[in-house]
Amino acid sequence: MSGIEQRLHLHDSDTAPGDERADGREVAEGLLGYVVGLVLAAVLTAMAFFIAGTSLVWQPSIPIALFVLAIAQMGVHLVFFLHITTGPDNVNNVLALAFGVLIVFLLIVGSLWIMSHLNHNMIPMDQMMQMQR
Repeated sequence: MSGIEQRLHLHDSDTAPGDERADGREVAEGLLGYVVGLVLAAVLTAMAFFIAGTSLVWQPSIPIALFVLAIAQMGVHLVFFLHITTGPDNVNNVLALAFGVLIVFLLIVGSLWIMSHLNHNMIPMDQMMQMQR
């Protein structure tokens, strides 16, 4: 073997995660996972539109049902499309997801807190009208 062939041979086993060669069975299993995720996501979306647009569901329960369907939809996307699981090799993915959830939670709570205190910090309209004269 020449020097170039030896270097090429050494780098055959040096692949990044996800770049490994896959046989037909692994490709079919991966495709099946995406198809199952797509079907579940479509069913959950259709259910949300049905619940929001029908009078068959008790009206006060609609927001709760939509919230539950939204959580289920997020779970489907995380598992089937982003492949985030609780396996030992996915600890960093779970930590990144937890950090993302924390940031979204802080943004929502902070925005709601700011919006609920806007009127308290505003000048009453009659005082503002007097200032403009």
